[in-house]
Amino acid sequence: MKHLEHKLESFIFNSRWLLAPFYLGLVAAIGLLLVKFVKSFVATLPAVFEGSSGEALIAILTLVDITLVANLLLIIIFAGYENFISKIDTGENEDRPDWMGHVSFSDLKLKLIGSIVAISGIELLKYFVNVKQSTEHELMWVVILHLTLVVSGVMFALMDRIAGSNHGHAKAKQDAKE
Repeated sequence: MKHLEHKLESFIFNSRWLLAPFYLGLVAAIGLLLVKFVKSFVATLPAVFEGSSGEALIAILTLVDITLVANLLLIIIFAGYENFISKIDTGENEDRPDWMGHVSFSDLKLKLIGSIVAISGIELLKYFVNVKQSTEHELMWVVILHLTLVVSGVMFALMDRIAGSNHGHAKAKQDAKE
């Protein structure tokens, strides 16, 4: 029976590799974002040289927006792969980001919500730069959505802190018993 249990556990453990195609798909999505970035960059040139400063700012904010989404995907790919599949062996590569290998699932959630709030903030800024072309109703909903995301991010951070401190207290109690 122990042999069967070991086989089952090995099968379950090795099933983590089913996630690898998801991360490869996200790498491909970064490639698609690169295409979108280049198209947006080319479209930005006339806005910068011939348009108003508001048009130029909105065009540049769009580039920032795309970049933030690409950064977010990269964090998800690296942290998700290392947390759920396997450690990424980069050898002694000096370009390896310091945070790689140190982003827990909890850290990943906070980085995700932080990036979403930043992206939402950029969208909100686009509305305010173009305020004359937006209705009060649209602006109200954009602000409400952004504030909802900010409050959600704060709540995630608080829950993480509470869970972390409770985990620390439980570990301290367990250590004291031993």
